[in-house]
Amino acid sequence: MRKIEELGMPTDVKTIPEFRSGDTVRVHVRILEGDKERIQVFEGIVIRRKRAGASSNFTVRKLSYGVGVERQFPLFSPLISKIEVKSRGKVRRSRLFYLRELRGKAARIKDRVENTTTTTTSRRGEQ
Repeated sequence: MRKIEELGMPTDVKTIPEFRSGDTVRVHVRILEGDKERIQVFEGIVIRRKRAGASSNFTVRKLSYGVGVERQFPLFSPLISKIEVKSRGKVRRSRLFYLRELRGKAARIKDRVENTTTTTTSRRGEQ
């Protein structure tokens, strides 16, 4: 166990976008079918993110034909080819397990407005 902690993060890490709970993401996963390989996209809301160094993972939930489907992904898995953040959600907690019981419009999450720092000039000194 101690050796895993000493290793920490993998050295050959791919660029992972910044995302958190409540964000809608598209995870491009490599699927092996026999000797063929294809990319399958899993799109849904991140309901959990576990930050634990090299063993970090996240859970994505989506509705497929009216049935809720959740899938856990290891963050540094070689089977994940790409993660896209589609929208950012405004939530007040990090574990969104309450979405499992909600249906329809009740399960919506508001969009988070990013704080963009803009420099404004003061009109007090200008004449």
